[in-house]
This record gives sequence, C-alpha cells and structure tokens, in this order.
Amino acid sequence: MNKEETNAQIQGNSNLTKGIVIGALLGAAAALLFAPKSGRELRSDLSEKISATADKSKEIANITKDKVTDLANSVGSGASQVMSSVKEAAADVSGTISEESTKVFDKTKQLSHEAANEVEKTAENATRDLKS
Repeated sequence: MNKEETNAQIQGNSNLTKGIVIGALLGAAAALLFAPKSGRELRSDLSEKISATADKSKEIANITKDKVTDLANSVGSGASQVMSSVKEAAADVSGTISEESTKVFDKTKQLSHEAANEVEKTAENATRDLKS
C-alpha cells in the first residue's frame, strides 16, 4: 500500500468517525427534543448524552492515535530495513569491485613481467645473432 492509499484510508476513517459522532449527537438531540419531558429532565438527559458522546469520541480518538502510532512505527521499521539492505548491497558491490580490481592489477603485473622477459630474450637472441 503506497502513501497516497494509506492517507486516503486514514482520511476516510476520519470522515466516517466524524459522521458517526455528528449523527449520534443529532439523533440524541432530536430524541430528547421530541420526548415529553420537563426542562430540567431534558437538560439532564442532554447533559448525559453529550457526556456519553464525548467519552465515546475520546475513546475513538485514542484508538485512532494508537493505530497511527503503530503505522508510524511500522513505516519507520520498514525504512530502517530498506536502509540496512541498501548498505549491505553497497558493501557487497564495493567488495566485489575491490576484488576484481586486485585481480586486474595482478594480471597486468604478471603480463608486464612476461612481456619484459620476452623482450629480454628477444634482445639476447638479437645480440647473439649479431655476434655470430
């Protein structure tokens, strides 16, 4: 799931939560307003419903906070794993390059010694041919 999808999902959950809270408040207010009760009873019922709704909102906010924290930790952990993999790959590539460059150096050194020996032999043969 990419970042845009995650953001859309969180935003969608946020809108759903807002809708539930607003719907609960409107439903409770409508039920209380249409019920035949005295002003004191109505205010008491409204206060209880608002308090219950506020508690439920706090509970939902805490759950959402926990989920976001878990998501952030998960993303951080994933980023650390990716960084570790990149470092390992870089070390492997560096080691391979170092090994191969050492092999090339050694082969070049060997070939230059062989060429020097060949030149020396050719010079000796040429000198011997000139003397004879």
